[in-house]
Amino acid sequence: MITNLHDFLHQYFTLHDCDVITENNTEMTIKLTRELDQVLMNRPFYWHYMDKIGRIGEPMSLYLDTSTKKKDNKKEWIHFGSPRLQQIFHHIKQNARFTILYEETSGDIKTPLHPWLVTNIMVHYRGKQKKESIHSIGLQLINGMMKANMMKHLDTFTMDLRMSDYSFTISPIIKPASGFNRIFHYLEHSLLEEDMQWVEESKKALREEIQLLDYFFHQQEENKEILEKEKERLTERLEPRIEIEIINAGLFYLTEKSSQAIIKD
Repeated sequence: MITNLHDFLHQYFTLHDCDVITENNTEMTIKLTRELDQVLMNRPFYWHYMDKIGRIGEPMSLYLDTSTKKKDNKKEWIHFGSPRLQQIFHHIKQNARFTILYEETSGDIKTPLHPWLVTNIMVHYRGKQKKESIHSIGLQLINGMMKANMMKHLDTFTMDLRMSDYSFTISPIIKPASGFNRIFHYLEHSLLEEDMQWVEESKKALREEIQLLDYFFHQQEENKEILEKEKERLTERLEPRIEIEIINAGLFYLTEKSSQAIIKD
């Protein structure tokens, strides 16, 4: 899901008014705003000093590489589990759990805006080998159309916190609460279609580890409590399971033309 990660990062920085200076399929250079510099770059003394002497200050830039493997370059490799990505997720959770945005229009004629519920979800795979993936799913709340990789579609539109003149929203037929349920069912169905070989490998590894423990602790009643704690620890580490975490969500109101373009893509 590295492509999704790259698109997710692009959307994150642009929605926070950062300039994407250069970009290709796996690399990007971002000029941070003061807000994100303070969030991501750990320079509290610098900004305190700038405020004290009455200067604006200069936000830093990030040079990111979203490749599946670290390259021999000067860019920061950002991937699932990297400290930088965890910073970003923490910021989103603290400040942008839910948003409402409107597509910008010319403001010259009356323009209806169609509601989309968009949810970015982190899927954690727990077991012998741990991994994560991001799913960006959009649900059109009028006709029920579902779209994957929704953030990639939204990246082509100009969105604003305020509605343009002469625009108006269409009330959703599908309520957001029901929409979330549909999205989760859609995601669960997608996950069930994935290769589940990792589940069997994790179960096998857990069985073998427990058998090994039983062998070493055989007929040692005084260590029975230690044995049970070790089994609990192994089960927590190796038992296969999938955990779903909402990163953020929002209502995005799009023109009929934009909605149709997403549906047809």
